[in-house]
Amino acid sequence: MARSATHKRPETFSHSLTRVVTKRERVVVHRRGKAVAALIPLEDLALLEELEDRADVQEAERRLADPNDKAIPYEQVRQELGLA
Repeated sequence: MARSATHKRPETFSHSLTRVVTKRERVVVHRRGKAVAALIPLEDLALLEELEDRADVQEAERRLADPNDKAIPYEQVRQELGLA
């Protein structure tokens, strides 16, 4: 996996993006020596989203199948999320 720093010139970003698009490489972006983001091909993003969706479905099925898992009232959720 390639590595790129945020302080480099814009041409470096363009070069990294070209590598992602043409060679399907993954590029990790670093700031002050710490990994902060990644550039990945869209196909990889689609796969990640599909995996997340599958995990969400499995969790929902698990919770629906558990009779001891009590529903959380809508108003409580709104308050916890700061929407009330």
